[in-house]
Amino acid sequence: MGTPHYAREILKTLIDAEDMDVSLVLTQPDRPVGRKKVLTPPPVKVLAEEHHIKVLQPNRLSDEGIEEAIKAANPDFIVVAAFGQLLPKSILDIAPCINLHASLLPQYRGASPVQQSLLNGDEKTGVTSMLMEEGLDTGDILEKVEFIIPKEMRLHALMQQLTMDACKLTLSTIRNFETITPQKQNESQATLCKKIKKSDGEIDFNDTAALIYNKYRAFEGWPGIFASNGTKFDRLSLVDTQSQNKAGEILAFEAESVIVGCSRGALKIEILQPASKKAMTAKAYCVGRGMKVGDRII
Repeated sequence: MGTPHYAREILKTLIDAEDMDVSLVLTQPDRPVGRKKVLTPPPVKVLAEEHHIKVLQPNRLSDEGIEEAIKAANPDFIVVAAFGQLLPKSILDIAPCINLHASLLPQYRGASPVQQSLLNGDEKTGVTSMLMEEGLDTGDILEKVEFIIPKEMRLHALMQQLTMDACKLTLSTIRNFETITPQKQNESQATLCKKIKKSDGEIDFNDTAALIYNKYRAFEGWPGIFASNGTKFDRLSLVDTQSQNKAGEILAFEAESVIVGCSRGALKIEILQPASKKAMTAKAYCVGRGMKVGDRII
C-alpha cells in the first residue's frame, strides 16, 4: 500500500527481491495534475501495472470488496509506505502491517516528517519500520536507520537518501521479522507534524537567517519561499547567523547576488522572481528598481 515516488521505490525493491512475491497493490485514485488537470495515476500504480500486478484504488479502505480482496491475496505481510489513508482494524488484523515512516519515531508522526526535520535544522533523521495499529504512526518500532543531514542538504536530496534507506530497511525488517522484538514508542518524546500548506512558504526578514534558510531547504519545489507581496526567492545560502541587522536591508552586492540582512544573521540570495513575472538574478532585480546598499530588498 503506497502512493508517491517514495512508495514506488519500496515496491520496486520488493518486486526485485527473489525471495518475495507481491500479489496485490493498493494505491490512491488517479488525480488531476498540473494546470490542465490531466488525470494522472500514482507512481505506484504505474510500476505495478508494468509488472502485471493487480492494483486497487479505493477512495476508502472501507469501500465494498476491498477487505475481501486483501484477504483473498492471503498476504504474509502488508507493507505500507506513504499510502495516504489510515488502516481500519479489520485490515490491520489480516496480516502484520509494516509501515516505513521517514523519521526516527516517535519524532515527527504525521504527514511531513522530512520537511519538519529540515525546518528544525536537525542534525540527523532516518527511517523507522513499525508495526501498524489504529493510531497515526503510534505502533511498535521494529527497526531504524539513521542519517546525518549535511547542513546544505535540501528536501529532494534528503528524500532521495531516505528512500534508499527505506528500501534497504524494508527487506531487512521482512527477512528478520521473526527475530525482531518490537519496542513500544516513548509517548513523552512523541511529536506530530502537519500537512504543508502554501502559506507556510511565506517569509519575513524579521525572522532569523537560520529560520529562513531552513524554510528554503524544507520547501524545495513546493511551496518554495516568498515574501508577503508574492516575490519568490531561490538559490539562497547562509552568510552568518549572528549579526544584527535591519530586516531586509541590502548589505552588499556579490557578483550577481545580493547579501540581505535579517533580524539576526544574513543571507545571500541569487535569484528573485516578482509575482507573475520571470525569475531574474538578484542584482538585475535591484538594478531595475534603482536599489542600492542600505535599501530594503522588499
